[in-house]
Amino acid sequence: MVPVCLSFIDVCWSLLALSFLAALCAHRLSPDLHRKHETGRLYVVFQDLIRYGKTKQDLKRDEWLRVFDVPKRWFWHFYAISVGWNCLLLLFYLNFTFLHQSYPQWLTGALDILTSGVPNTDNQVPQLSTLLVQLLLCIQSLRRLLECLFVSVFSDGAVHLVQYVFGVCYYFVLGLTVLCCDRLGKGTGALLSQLDWFHVAGIALFIAASLMQHQCMVLLARLRTGKSGAVETLAHREPKGGWFELVSCPHYFAELLIYVSLSLVFGGLSLTWWLVVLYVLFNQALAAQLCHDLYISKYESYPRHRKAFIPFIL
Repeated sequence: MVPVCLSFIDVCWSLLALSFLAALCAHRLSPDLHRKHETGRLYVVFQDLIRYGKTKQDLKRDEWLRVFDVPKRWFWHFYAISVGWNCLLLLFYLNFTFLHQSYPQWLTGALDILTSGVPNTDNQVPQLSTLLVQLLLCIQSLRRLLECLFVSVFSDGAVHLVQYVFGVCYYFVLGLTVLCCDRLGKGTGALLSQLDWFHVAGIALFIAASLMQHQCMVLLARLRTGKSGAVETLAHREPKGGWFELVSCPHYFAELLIYVSLSLVFGGLSLTWWLVVLYVLFNQALAAQLCHDLYISKYESYPRHRKAFIPFIL
């Protein structure tokens, strides 16, 4: 049996995934916890850290906790940062691949730290995979940025300052993680000769999941706009139509599929990226479950057959 060597970045993603899994299990396995401890300081702080937007509004918080609130509409900051950062990393990788220019010293140092703990062996991930994943991340970030600015209608919901800082750091680390999956960048021959079926399958799934997520964003926005497109209300309404007939949060499910599609583009060869997928699974599952519970408690006629996150499963 070949031993599995985890790098520093692998350990980080593993810990993040386990943290959100623990939070999800605590939420699902303790239905009476909220009623018993809804005013307990430790419980309220924990809920304040895992909830955002509409799932935070009914949380009984002290005024001092509200000092750390920032507007949920600031989500667009994450995607603006992601577009700039991932495009910069893509430029560095293009120079590295085609012009054989070394990474900047600061980037090399960062990658050395993040990949510490694994032997310097030849990487199985094709250079074409790394290039495509970086390009798809740029496209995904740009689409989400445009949706935040021109499609979504944000209420006065809030996110915790810790969540905001975490989101900013997340997109910086995510871009570096792509390069960590192909640390040596030796590739497997000429770039076009590396094209394989899993690249096509991954891109096809990425396109399908992106269209699915965009449709969900449009449907959510229409809950607050009239036929003319003008905003009529900022109140939360029961989502209906499309994938919302199967799950409460299909946009979160689409997010998971997007990350799975990127793992396919890597040919399924990157343990690091599968750990990212694992983190996204538990993170989005927790957010979806919180929304699902809110819908069930708020709307008496809410369909009980709907799942929270993954159709027919979760």
